Amino acid sequence: MKYTKEYEKMCRICRTKGSGPAPIPQDGGYEQVKQVDQISGLSHSVGTCAMKQGACKLTLNVKKGIIQESLVEVVGCSGMTQSALMAAEILPGKTLLEALNTDLVCDAINVAMREYFLNMAYGRTQTAFSRDGLPIGAAMEDLGAGAKTQVGTGYGTLEKGPRYLEVTEGYVTRVGLDEKKRIIGYEYVNIGKMMAYIKDGEDANQALERARGAYGRFDEAVSTIDPRKE
Repeated sequence: MKYTKEYEKMCRICRTKGSGPAPIPQDGGYEQVKQVDQISGLSHSVGTCAMKQGACKLTLNVKKGIIQESLVEVVGCSGMTQSALMAAEILPGKTLLEALNTDLVCDAINVAMREYFLNMAYGRTQTAFSRDGLPIGAAMEDLGAGAKTQVGTGYGTLEKGPRYLEVTEGYVTRVGLDEKKRIIGYEYVNIGKMMAYIKDGEDANQALERARGAYGRFDEAVSTIDPRKE
């Protein structure tokens, strides 16, 4: 190493070693983490691209510093959907540090990875107090029945009012209105369930009807509209 002349003139003073890093909670215990391979847990993060056109929710299951499972969900930008597929293929098998310095194709996914790393480094995980963490495959449970991302989409204007388009239950097909044109419920189709019925050999029209449901006082509606056309 090279030293400045001013540095070489300094006398040596003993320094205390301190107590090391603060222990962080992970997978049901507390540990002084000094190396990446000591980090374990399942956590989530959200990132956006620079233009805020879209966002990514990232869920990773990490065991001893190695990513074992990745769930990449994106919304708002058509190009991000392909990026999510590539990132889900790239991430498993990498250490947290490798993943942090890997191009994950989309800005929003890269930012989500950075935020995820911070969660893990500070022990802010879903499994911080769960003995041995969660088994591989647990990330898929976030998708619920039908293994489909839970999406909520609403649209509204000052003059024309609100339109409900998609909720956790599914794709909104009709919105129910009362006599004052106020929304009192909606009808939806659970796309995940419908596709599962079709894959099991059921007729598409029958599967559509089986996957249909309603929320609120939809049955009491004076009139209904298609929120995408009316």
